[in-house]
Amino acid sequence: MGMGKPVFLFVLTTVVAVTAASATGSAGQTPQPTADGSQQLAELGVCKLTSGQEIENCRLGYRVWGKLNGQRSNAVLFPTWFSGTSANLADSIGANGLVDPAKYFVIAVDALGDGVSSSPSNSATQHGPDFPALTIQDMVNSEHRLVTETLHLTHLHAVMGISMGGIQSFEWMVDYPSFMDEAIPIVGSPRPDSRDLLLYRTDMDAVKSDPGWKDGRYTQSPPAPLAQLIWQMNLTSPANFARTHAPAVFDEEYAKWRGDGILPFDANDWLAQLDAVVHLDVAHGGSMEVAAGRVKAKVLIVSSAQDHMVNPEPALDFARLIGARTLVLKSDCGHVATGCEAGTLNPAVRAFLDGQ
Repeated sequence: MGMGKPVFLFVLTTVVAVTAASATGSAGQTPQPTADGSQQLAELGVCKLTSGQEIENCRLGYRVWGKLNGQRSNAVLFPTWFSGTSANLADSIGANGLVDPAKYFVIAVDALGDGVSSSPSNSATQHGPDFPALTIQDMVNSEHRLVTETLHLTHLHAVMGISMGGIQSFEWMVDYPSFMDEAIPIVGSPRPDSRDLLLYRTDMDAVKSDPGWKDGRYTQSPPAPLAQLIWQMNLTSPANFARTHAPAVFDEEYAKWRGDGILPFDANDWLAQLDAVVHLDVAHGGSMEVAAGRVKAKVLIVSSAQDHMVNPEPALDFARLIGARTLVLKSDCGHVATGCEAGTLNPAVRAFLDGQ
């Protein structure tokens, strides 16, 4: 599930730089943000969470490419994966990527807890373990505020994402069913199954077992090497791992994974995002049938048949409930099949965005 720098095993497609558009719309309309993919921050004030707690001085990072059309109907929201940032999404945006900024106004958004948006690591008043627990629903609610309050949009053409970004896409289509025309969750899930939970909770325990964690009140983030090794074991299938990591160099690779661990990602941020995934349930305690009945968007659900990080079955079950189109990636690359099979995935997603 994690695809940020510590576990990012592949490069997707080359980003296409798009120059910033001039301000659009009628008099008094808020100008478009800088549309060259540069990092921007939206100040949201207080973010109220589903738990009843609040994030103080809440901010959300984002980057945009392309420009809005005259009808303001071509915006595509692209949330980040676990341990990833909006900078990591740049390689997926381009003429040959998942979404073409020559056609769409692409909004890559940093999910809460990623170290750019409000997170345990960067909060001055709720630092470390004092940061309130996050849910995927909280991430999506903050993104809705970004889109409506900062970017002044009332509708999206699509929401799409990979891994935890795909998980957020499931949450979006259930919580804000009329807000987008299309949703494209890629190697995500509407609810973790027991095997997923075994993996995620074990990884959380691995972080907490690092002597440097100190109940989250450290001055320097611990590397948590066991957490990184668990991730490496599950990103691909056993056959793929054996084929792509030669025994002759494995000792060197293993030493690097142990040495770097999850760094530079902060341990408390890692735990905050992973805890949100552990508690994922787009049905919010109810039935998946009722949750599925809320969906109004046209949906393409992409899964990987040999995914050891996010079991594909819950997503495919949800696809059957809503009559969604599906694309099942067949390679042994597992969770990172999105990179291995970019030649299949990227054109399919672009065509779906274009209504084909």
